[in-house]
Parts: sequence; C-alpha cells; structure tokens
Amino acid sequence: MKALILKEYGRFVYEDVPDPQPGEGDVLIAVKACGICGSDVHGMDGSTGRRRPPVIMGHEAAGTIALLGKGVHGWEVGERVTFDSTVFCGSCSFCRQGYVNLCEKRRVLGVSCQEYRQNGAFAEYLTVPSHILYRLPERTSFSQAAMVEVLAIAVHAVERAPRRLGATAAVLGAGMIGLLVIQVLRAAGYRRVIALDVAPEKLELARRLGADEAVLVSEADPGPEISRLVSGGVDTAFDVVGMAGTVRTAVGLARKGGSVVLVGNLHPAVEFPLQSAVTRQITLYGSCASAGEYPVALDLIAEGKVNVDVLISAVAPLAEGAGWFDRLYRRDPGLFKVVLCP
Repeated sequence: MKALILKEYGRFVYEDVPDPQPGEGDVLIAVKACGICGSDVHGMDGSTGRRRPPVIMGHEAAGTIALLGKGVHGWEVGERVTFDSTVFCGSCSFCRQGYVNLCEKRRVLGVSCQEYRQNGAFAEYLTVPSHILYRLPERTSFSQAAMVEVLAIAVHAVERAPRRLGATAAVLGAGMIGLLVIQVLRAAGYRRVIALDVAPEKLELARRLGADEAVLVSEADPGPEISRLVSGGVDTAFDVVGMAGTVRTAVGLARKGGSVVLVGNLHPAVEFPLQSAVTRQITLYGSCASAGEYPVALDLIAEGKVNVDVLISAVAPLAEGAGWFDRLYRRDPGLFKVVLCP
C-alpha cells in the first residue's frame, strides 16, 4: 500500500509499505479521508517528541471496513466507519469507569514516542481494534467524518463544565477547537458565548458560527470589555490555547464561583494566578482528548447543529500531503483543516 511517512523531521516521503494485517479483534480499514491535526504539524519538527521518525501519522480519519480479524462480530465488510484516535484497553480501572481517555495502556494513532510507536491513517490501509469503531450516518461524508475526532474533543471539553440554566461562556482562542467549542456551547443551550482571539478574521468566523460577541485581544486587558458584556464575568471560561497569558485571562474572566476549563496546552508549564483563583473560588477542569463522545459528535454533524464543512479548507490527495504539511507549518493564511484522501 501507499503511505505518507515522516522519514525524518521536516521531510515526508510518499511510498510503498507492507499492507497491515488485522490481528484478533482488529479490523482492516480502507482509509478514505484523514485530517491533518495541529499536533501532527507541531510534531513534524521534533518539538513535541511524539512523532519520532519514521512514522505514519494521522488520527482524524474515516473509511470502510476491508477485512475482519478473527473474533470480530457485529461488523461487516464494506461498512462506513470512523474510529477513536485513542486505542484504549477497555479493562483497566479508568476504562471500566468510562475514562477511556485516561486508560493506563492508552495509545494514540499516528504517535511515535519513547513509550510506544503506533502508525496512523495517512495510508491506504490501517488496522484498529473493533471496539473503537463507530458507524457513520448515511448523510455524513468521509471528509466530514474526518472532523469527528476534533469535534469530540470540543464536546468533551463542554461536558467537563458544570451545567446551569442560562449559562454564559468565554472561549479563548478561535482556532479549530475553539470554533467547535463555540458551536457545541450553542447546541448545549448556553445563553451567551463570547469569543476572544488575536486574529480579526478568526473572530469574524466565530461570529458566523454562533459567538454573540467577538473580542479582539491585544496587549490590553480584555477583562473590562467582558465585564461590560457580561456583568461580573462568565460562568465558564474555556482556554483552548494553553499559554500563560490565556490561562491568566481565563481565570480573570470567570465570575466569582465560576469555572475554567483548560483544553489547550501549547506550553507545558505556565505561571498561574493562584491568589485570584483561590480568593474568587474558581474551579479548574482539565480536559483531555475525548471519552466516548463520538456518537454525540456524529449526531451533531448529521443534524446540522455543528458546521464542520466551513472549517475544511482543502481536500487533497494523500500523495500531495508533504506540500500541505509545509503550508500548514508555515501558517499560510486562511488554512484551517486540510483533509488528505488516499
């Protein structure tokens, strides 16, 4: 089969590799679409330590079942499916409690780190355990299904926040996940959603996708503007960036007794406004990946409650993947999600 391989940091090669074979409990997937994740782009230069060459990256994918491994039941060859980016064991204490994202044996497709190597979906075929499969609704295209993984992350983040009638929220960062969080908040019934970003064009899109207000963040403190829009602050602030400045701002934007959901982790460690969080009794929630929210995400797309099409900038052949990775790495303006198709 053909695959796009990160041969060395910064260099991709599209070449033939051996076809994978499904083991017991696995299925062979004929990949039809796979999105380029920001973590793939960040990882291709070695900065994250989680994409060690050589590796086939890619974990936002969908396709059809090509072959069933021994012991697989309830699935048929030809079915249209997507699959979790996390390969979880299903038997550890976390999995038994439903926290599959915290599985003690957790592996992420397309990741090659010190602990393990798990090839991903930038290839014609991929094997995955049958227990991480999800059927696609008839109206959902393969390109749309390639957005389910990142949408599930947004759903999980919103689910982490406490629920209250007429809640308000601020979303720091109007990138891919931020724009999806905004839409999920709307679908969840939040009364008011405020988007914050440093890029005017992203804020314009945030308004189109459901944000009531869009605040352009500069060197100035956005707190007074938020207070003008929502007296006393918001019920929950979602930081989907993960920098010292955005964490500090998120804590400051939450009302007394409110909450902050930490989704982004651009920086592994940040200075934290401890006194503000303690004296104003702010509750912090970490949000890691997703934990079974794929069916909800698929329904949100199929029912038109979340628009993923507007976030897909290009659908291109897998053979052209190296060029698209380069454009994303250089941050070409106007690019959001690029989907590659074998």
